[in-house]
Amino acid sequence: MTLKKSTSYTTTNSYHIQGKYNEFTEVVWVVFHGMGYLSKYFIKYFDQLPKTHFILCPQAPSKYYQGTKFKHVGASWLTKEDTVAETVNVLNYVDAVFNEEINKTPKKLILLGYSQGVSIATRWLATRKIKCNHLILHSGGIPAELKQEHFAHLSKETKVTYLYGDNDPYITEAKKTEEQLKGTRLFSEKLETLVFKGVHEVNRTYINSLS
Repeated sequence: MTLKKSTSYTTTNSYHIQGKYNEFTEVVWVVFHGMGYLSKYFIKYFDQLPKTHFILCPQAPSKYYQGTKFKHVGASWLTKEDTVAETVNVLNYVDAVFNEEINKTPKKLILLGYSQGVSIATRWLATRKIKCNHLILHSGGIPAELKQEHFAHLSKETKVTYLYGDNDPYITEAKKTEEQLKGTRLFSEKLETLVFKGVHEVNRTYINSLS
């Protein structure tokens, strides 16, 4: 007979930043990478933003080798195993990263989740009642457990953008419709859907347009 148990312990995880958060900072970005990324590579998608933008890029804690050559390392936020407990761990980590870097309310806060990172961005936003100016849902799905009331704290001025490529192999027509309808139900008139010509990739053109 086996018995599953759990314990608590202190752990350490890295993250990456771009720029300095000071009195000259106009915009703070908190950006969540997709599965297979590392924060040190994902943050490069934001390197053309001006110096008045501060980028905070948390690192998914579960790292693994990609492919059979054991050369390239990727990371994942969550899996179907122990999802509830792991979500608690991940969100506590994001809290620690944010509190480490952000010591006063930003003039403007943008949250961006890409692919698997959408699930972390929206869960953090919903459970911590984060008040952001713009939420960007890029090529990913919103967790099924999140309901409209979880986002009732958002201001009427908060923008919500659902962004994906028209040739993204991970988003079928049904998925597009599902996410659009889900977004409309969750965010009401806030939702804006943007489709670009491309595949499952980060749209730097859109990111740079927000500078």
